Amino acid sequence: MTVTEPGVIPWREPGTGLRHLADVAARMTRAVESVIDGKPEVVRTSLVVLLAEGHLLIEDVPGVGKTMLAKALGRSIDARVRRIQFTPDLLPSDVTGVSVYNQDTRDFEFRPGPVFSNLVIADEINRAAPKAQSALLECMEEHQVTIDGVTYHLESPFMVVATQNPIEMEGTYPLPEAQRDRFTARVSMGYPSPAAELAMLDSHGNTEPLDAVDPVTEATEITRLISLVRSVHVADEVRRYIIDLVTATRRHPELVLGASPRATLHLIRTARAHAALDGRAFVVPDDVQAMAEPVLTHRLLVRAETAASSGSAEAASRIVADVLARVPIPHRGARPSHRGR
Repeated sequence: MTVTEPGVIPWREPGTGLRHLADVAARMTRAVESVIDGKPEVVRTSLVVLLAEGHLLIEDVPGVGKTMLAKALGRSIDARVRRIQFTPDLLPSDVTGVSVYNQDTRDFEFRPGPVFSNLVIADEINRAAPKAQSALLECMEEHQVTIDGVTYHLESPFMVVATQNPIEMEGTYPLPEAQRDRFTARVSMGYPSPAAELAMLDSHGNTEPLDAVDPVTEATEITRLISLVRSVHVADEVRRYIIDLVTATRRHPELVLGASPRATLHLIRTARAHAALDGRAFVVPDDVQAMAEPVLTHRLLVRAETAASSGSAEAASRIVADVLARVPIPHRGARPSHRGR
């Protein structure tokens, strides 16, 4: 693995940084896809969310590789990765940490919980009670934890990758709207194709494929790439297009609750990361459209009569597709008129 020294920027000319980002992303993609067969779009969305400094929610039925994807992503980075198994008896202090009285010093000392990591795998997050789920609210939004009036800042980069089963499954609690809204994007694994499932039998039959995944980058390099993604240009026309899309969800007759202002921020951040992965230093409407469904659908609250006919998740996806079809696409180019921005 080629790793640059901390603080050293491996690019000096316009475009060099994007080529370096593409190289790191390609190595991470190969590492993850050596474990996850036949899901290139899901893997790409995971990388987009990572580079957008966001959090990922993986929702699907049991046994399709949700936890495996989260673990493979963590294994591909030389960083601190911790897993939390969410259960009905999980306490908030099991996530964030707790202050313990030390008899030697006669004072309380803080013992950090697993959330003090670069990548936190929240496995089956909706099997814990809402009180335990809420322990992640401050962590995900502000990258900090407050215990007994003392604030502790989390490491950078910081990403939560949570898995959950559909709420129709037994023993699950629905995620509150405030919790769902903090996840940048939601993806579904889906069942593999017959060819991918056959390949899975060969690769998973006798060995554990995760054991063969080695880190291809490190946390400090991911932090530098995140900074690069922030500099990707977004033209005024594309910004207004994003606003129009989000506003349209708030006015849609089949929705009780549309997308929040936080959704607007997450959509522009993921559009930047999507453009960077394509080697562009500017966002085009195609980037926004590509990320609209994973960023918006889990935030929408569908009316009961609509959800009853097709299910909430399917209805939300259809509504986002309807919004994308109705909102006019900006005609003017998104590329900046000057170089190096």
